[in-house]
Amino acid sequence: MKFSEVEPGTWEELRPYLDTCLIPVTGLTGTEQPYEVVAALERLRDIMDWVELPFQGRIVTYPSFQYGKEEISHQINEVCHNVKQSGFAFAIVISGGVELGPDLLPDADLVVTPGRFDVAGGVTANQRVREEIQRMWQGGSKG
Repeated sequence: MKFSEVEPGTWEELRPYLDTCLIPVTGLTGTEQPYEVVAALERLRDIMDWVELPFQGRIVTYPSFQYGKEEISHQINEVCHNVKQSGFAFAIVISGGVELGPDLLPDADLVVTPGRFDVAGGVTANQRVREEIQRMWQGGSKG
């Protein structure tokens, strides 16, 4: 569910079910040509589909950090901290173009980036991300 789809009158009713905040990071620098921006946004959208589609009804997607790479990790981490303070139980950071690790984002419960979930043993990156989210929700280790 997108943040813009949450109506003020229904938030308290939905809040117990929507316990996970998805924070997208595009990773643009401003040096990209328009077609490169489109490609970056499409990459992010495709990776977000790994999370948004199978887990509709439990995840709220917040606005993206469009510009900046690793140097904005402090801001991203602060947002993770703040959304959890506001009532979300979990914060997932997702990016199609920035390799952010859990060491840079200690307040994120899961970091999903292109290189973190390589295909192995016949299991797709998409499947591995879903497994990590299930593990996170079941109280497993931070990913």
